[in-house]
Amino acid sequence: MRIAKRKISPKSFAQMFVRTRNGAEAAVRLGASPNEAKHIEAQMLSSPTVKQHIKALDHEDEQTLCYVKTGLSRLAFGSVNDAAALVFDDELTEDKIMRADLFNVSEIKRVKGGGVEIKFFDRQKALEKLVELDPELKEISAAQEFIEAFRRSGQGGESDT
Repeated sequence: MRIAKRKISPKSFAQMFVRTRNGAEAAVRLGASPNEAKHIEAQMLSSPTVKQHIKALDHEDEQTLCYVKTGLSRLAFGSVNDAAALVFDDELTEDKIMRADLFNVSEIKRVKGGGVEIKFFDRQKALEKLVELDPELKEISAAQEFIEAFRRSGQGGESDT
């Protein structure tokens, strides 16, 4: 068996493995030949250093997912009161703008005639993404769909005679 053109570091292998979840594919993407990929996969995945890197990267992904869910929750359930208050404020100051929670605002623009138009992020899309990212919510949603389909089939199939 010939050695890879370039040495694959445990850290780079772990990074590629976390992206692909396939050790042989990770090895090939990092420069190994397809013939040596399975050997490198076995060698790397048995290494304590690689396992440690994978665990750390997985933890980072969990943290990132947590941040994404938090942001989506803010979009779905957050208040728009500060943005509305700014629109109707006659004495708008830089300090008031800086203190306002404008997380849900996707766009602010002045319109002709001196008005202000504010667009908010789509709450429905944020909720849909939350369901996609959370397996428990997905299961609840699927169960609710099943119950609704069952109810509809029961209503349509019975007669009063």
